[in-house]
Amino acid sequence: MMRTLHKRWNNLFLALIFTVLTVCSLSAVSVLPVSAADDLPRLVDMADLLSDSEESDLSDMLDEISERQQVDIVVVTVDSMKGETAMVYADDFYDYNGYGFGYDHDGVLLLISMEEREWYISTCGYGITAITDAGREYISELFVSDLSAGDYAAAFTNFASLCDDFITQAKTEEPYDVGNLPDDAAFDPVWGLLVALAVGFVISLIVTGIMRGQLKSVYSQYTANNYIKQGSMQLTKKNDLYLYKHIDRRKKAESSSSSSSHSSGGSRTHTSSSGSRHGGGGGKF
Repeated sequence: MMRTLHKRWNNLFLALIFTVLTVCSLSAVSVLPVSAADDLPRLVDMADLLSDSEESDLSDMLDEISERQQVDIVVVTVDSMKGETAMVYADDFYDYNGYGFGYDHDGVLLLISMEEREWYISTCGYGITAITDAGREYISELFVSDLSAGDYAAAFTNFASLCDDFITQAKTEEPYDVGNLPDDAAFDPVWGLLVALAVGFVISLIVTGIMRGQLKSVYSQYTANNYIKQGSMQLTKKNDLYLYKHIDRRKKAESSSSSSSHSSGGSRTHTSSSGSRHGGGGGKF
């Protein structure tokens, strides 16, 4: 009787140890997700901005880039962030839904919130290296106009393609950053205005030159003698009067030892609620 009871206690003790070891092993595995494919898909269109065919095409594109680069590229759309900031919502969505490759959870997530008309890019792991602050601003200039126009499929496809290019650049050469952005930068409206003014000025010179060449009987006069009747004007008094006074004052430039992370390049980072390190930024559309 005692031998049987002792045997049962041993079996129970061994079963308890086995259960504890199994739980610990599963917990260790869950901390290091291999890919987002085990959890949510890389396209989560909760705001229903895309048609079925657009969703299918974009999902295939995100999966192909992510698996090839071993960096998750994720697009999430929501109707509202329900009071959360875009940074918190994007970071938490990324962290708590298993996105990211490897120990550093490498990836990039684009969040679109329709109620707030806001976009946000959250980077993690190698995504922070590949998509710097300057790089993120460059990328946004090339897809935000499509967001504003309501062409969401084009915006998301452009975003994914640019992320692919930036990750490839970071792996093969120096990451795109301040002073090292792609040559085909987005067209700057200010430069466009300056070019238009310059072209207009050149055209006006040509036109006025032609018109002046057609004037055969009119010549420029360097003095007013030809327009004054001789002896009709006598100067009896002459004074010099200063009508205007103009003084230029310029503030002496102050030296500063501090500089923003954007001017010096790289990525500013922060810690999310899960304790992960993220980069990122966003704006309105």
